[in-house]
Amino acid sequence: MTSVAPEKCLPTCKTKYSQTKARHMNAPTNINGPIDPGVRIGHVHLKVADIDRALNFYIGVLGFELTQRMPGAAFMSAGGYHHHIAVNTWESEGAPPPPPHRAGLYHLAILYPTRPLLADALRRLLKAEIPLTGASDHGVSEALYLNDPDKNGVELYWDKPREQWPCTPDGKLNMVTRPLDLRDLMAELDRAPA
Repeated sequence: MTSVAPEKCLPTCKTKYSQTKARHMNAPTNINGPIDPGVRIGHVHLKVADIDRALNFYIGVLGFELTQRMPGAAFMSAGGYHHHIAVNTWESEGAPPPPPHRAGLYHLAILYPTRPLLADALRRLLKAEIPLTGASDHGVSEALYLNDPDKNGVELYWDKPREQWPCTPDGKLNMVTRPLDLRDLMAELDRAPA
């Protein structure tokens, strides 16, 4: 991996990555033009076996706030949004998790705005004795991986500043998967201002 000046890497990196990815993955031709860059994934709605158990995880451990509850469903958010995560038992009350090696959701990803806040998320997981299934530095982000009580994959992550994203010498994005130093991440709690 080579460090490339941000002004040289980012525009080139994005364009070359998109073109390379499309050719490499046999992506369909986009006949309508790209989607507006302001579009975001707004929320995820999960089928769960037990709403109270799910709420204990998403609210009790991760710290989301309940915005609404109705028979068979609950809605949670961060910062007063109507909902980022919803759970329901409409088709799944008391059901076992889906079997492995089946098509479906791989994980939902929850973006933290800073590294110290991701460290706080790790602190919450450790306190609740929630095991991690992985922890990675992807060059562009740092991520913690775990399962919720219904075995839905959950990624908790923060994005590194774009100028730190790794690029190849010819300017292509070069995401990686390296072990994340959890001790260094936890040290953010000591470094963060009170």
